Amino acid sequence: MVSLEDIRNILARNEALAPIAAEIAEDDNLFDKGLDSFGSVQLMLALEEHFDVEFPDHLLSRKSFSTIRSIRETVSGLVQAEAA
Repeated sequence: MVSLEDIRNILARNEALAPIAAEIAEDDNLFDKGLDSFGSVQLMLALEEHFDVEFPDHLLSRKSFSTIRSIRETVSGLVQAEAA
């Protein structure tokens, strides 16, 4: 299960989002909040490590990392696929 708390904890370790991670709503655009391309790569690597998954090329898009909700949905799908 990918929890909101897990995602927030990972966002809190991201340099650009750390100061506001607890205040970001599930549907807030993370790029509007300060996430950039370098930060999104760092975020992806942290998610892969934490959840023991690997993002396939087709999920390496701005859409996959744009909101907490999209991150949860994407990572949940990867976790379920790994478990199957």
